[in-house]
Amino acid sequence: MVKILPVIYREGGFATQPFAFGGEEGPAAFDASVRYRSGLQNYLIDTGDEVILVDTGLPAGTPEESPDETTLIYTGHDVAPYMDALAALGYSPEQVTKVLLTHKHADHSGELKSFPNAQVWVNEHEADADELAGLQNLVPISFIDGAYKNFPESQKVADGVWFIRAEGHTKGNAIVIVEDAEEGLFYLIHGDVTYVDEALYANKLSVVFEDLPAARETMDRVREFVAKNPTVYLSTHTPQGPENLAAKRVVDLANPPETIPVGEITFKTRTGKYVCSVCGYVYDPEAGDASQGVAAGTPFEELPDDWRCPRCKQPKTKFNPA
Repeated sequence: MVKILPVIYREGGFATQPFAFGGEEGPAAFDASVRYRSGLQNYLIDTGDEVILVDTGLPAGTPEESPDETTLIYTGHDVAPYMDALAALGYSPEQVTKVLLTHKHADHSGELKSFPNAQVWVNEHEADADELAGLQNLVPISFIDGAYKNFPESQKVADGVWFIRAEGHTKGNAIVIVEDAEEGLFYLIHGDVTYVDEALYANKLSVVFEDLPAARETMDRVREFVAKNPTVYLSTHTPQGPENLAAKRVVDLANPPETIPVGEITFKTRTGKYVCSVCGYVYDPEAGDASQGVAAGTPFEELPDDWRCPRCKQPKTKFNPA
């Protein structure tokens, strides 16, 4: 029997409605005072024959963000480094046979280097991403096994496990679907199709995308799939994912679940570093950014207005203080 487990490494965060819903209408169309619960986890699939990871968390040592009233998304406080959270589930890196990468961003790819003996499956359109440079175990996937349900391109990973092209959030985004034949359920593990489940039910895209039309097409296909197949929806950025998994809660688009209020947010002393809320890049003022001519010792606040994240090219507004 296939077993799916969440690898939980941050909790207690929030995502604002403009961030989670504002991709098409624009953030100004939504209420910044509305916050949804956020956190960070990835997932492990144990088929009995293989141990498969879907993404590999933030790199060890990534600093926590320090939110304030203007913060659009706060991923929460550390529970444990990703590798420690994996070990707490009873698994070692040597047991992992495959990593299915939903996309390049560091909260999904950050510990790939810790699995040198596993195949790292990645959408062929993202195999050249800077975040994946130097990895010798990448397997670019061209989705050769035809359609899976209403998704046009898929590749079989193992019996009942499918890797599916689902682009938009990034140019090489993918999702994973696991079939539970005994209970007649489908587990849809995704890389930021939505940041919170409320966006799936409301049919809203987040403000983070590389190809908006493709992101809309992916959302439409996901909603069509969950409408036709009993699906447990497993997200990366919200505790709703592990909660759905534990309860085997099936998506019912006509009946959104009640939103649980965000708990108390802890404000911490700031270090002067800033973290990209999209890809996890850390701007350290002591180092500056030689790639854009920013001298060492330059505070984040003094970066030019047109400065962009060196990794994912997002503007300064997407950074949170650490």
